Amino acid sequence: MTSLVPFFLSRIIGVKVYDLQGSLMGTVKDLLIESEPTPGQISVRRPGVLGITLRTDGKVNNYSFEHFDVSKTKGKLKVICHKLEELPETKREQSISLGELVLDKQIVDIEGRKVVRVNDVRLAKINNGTFAIAVDVGTEGLLRRIGISKPVKTLFSLFHIPVPSKFILWDDMEAIDYSNLSIKLSSTYSKLNTLHPSDLADIIEDLDFRSRQTVFASLDEERAADVLEEMEPKAQIKLIEGITVEKAADVFEKMPADEVADIIDELEDERAERLLQEMEAESSQEVRELLEYADNEVGSIMTTDYVTFGEDETLESVYEQLRKLKPEADSLYNYFIVNDKDELIGTLSFRDIIISEPSVRVLEVMNDEPIYLLDTEKMDDIAELVSKYNLLGIPVVNEEKQLEGMVVIHDIIEDLINKRRTYKK
Repeated sequence: MTSLVPFFLSRIIGVKVYDLQGSLMGTVKDLLIESEPTPGQISVRRPGVLGITLRTDGKVNNYSFEHFDVSKTKGKLKVICHKLEELPETKREQSISLGELVLDKQIVDIEGRKVVRVNDVRLAKINNGTFAIAVDVGTEGLLRRIGISKPVKTLFSLFHIPVPSKFILWDDMEAIDYSNLSIKLSSTYSKLNTLHPSDLADIIEDLDFRSRQTVFASLDEERAADVLEEMEPKAQIKLIEGITVEKAADVFEKMPADEVADIIDELEDERAERLLQEMEAESSQEVRELLEYADNEVGSIMTTDYVTFGEDETLESVYEQLRKLKPEADSLYNYFIVNDKDELIGTLSFRDIIISEPSVRVLEVMNDEPIYLLDTEKMDDIAELVSKYNLLGIPVVNEEKQLEGMVVIHDIIEDLINKRRTYKK
């Protein structure tokens, strides 16, 4: 028969601990839980309690929780110590203090995709140990912490008003920052990596400065680039200003040049130049060229990530190249045909590639009268042009009609919604 004793961290802190003879051993100051998965608990786990922190005669020590028993009588917790054994240093290094590092700290609700603050921790003692099973982020948890949960609930019940209660299972949360004690988790922020970049961007924006930098620094360059692209402009700037030049440059190299140019354009000149110098020469040069455009010119929002083909290539060859290139979504439906002078001579749609015979040459199916924009053209009429011709993207050329890039519809919408630029002739 399974014996279950549920309890809250706030209720056990301050409880007096006695030995088997009834002598006072001290009072509970904190509980320590494992920070790494135990064998057989890799994907879904609830950390077990490894140690207990006792305050005795003004001194604080950590002991192995193995010899402590938690029971509940008439709603009150009772803690008995069968044997006092100091927690080995190796286990101390593999544990985190609930009261010190979890209570009142920011966590990520993975299911709700938002940042919340921990008001209490729910634990449960069962036959094979004691485990942390959930965190309380509701109002009731906060009231419980300050010892007025019962009277407030009683008062509210008279008016049929419920006290908000919100629990997040341990499996559905991710702690943010243990770095202040140099504690390393075995799979730091692994749950955050399951979120869509847009959701993760929203979460990072809600964090305090230190936590924001810590989480972002933990992401690899590809992931960090995807997340940074989804963040609001002001948040992007604060983030880049707070991380090392080396990390920022590595992330920038994984991003479209136009996105990088937008960010660098808002930085102080000295830091902007340091970042450009730290980036690889080719990536840096693309960004520098975009920065030369005025804010109200088409070239300032064009992307230089596009796909081109020659007019004499077959559609079979085009298809094979696309499979190898694996273009981003922005480029997936916009293919440009250029001659040996890089002059734009036509456009090719993905539909043309799919419905035509593989042996057909690009010349036979391409649109040889493409709609295009000059890189120095003003941006007043872009939205109208896109709407008129139902375009997902427009090629951008220079005065010699050489292809320079393309403007994609989401960049146009973003500029209009956020009013990041002032369109003036």
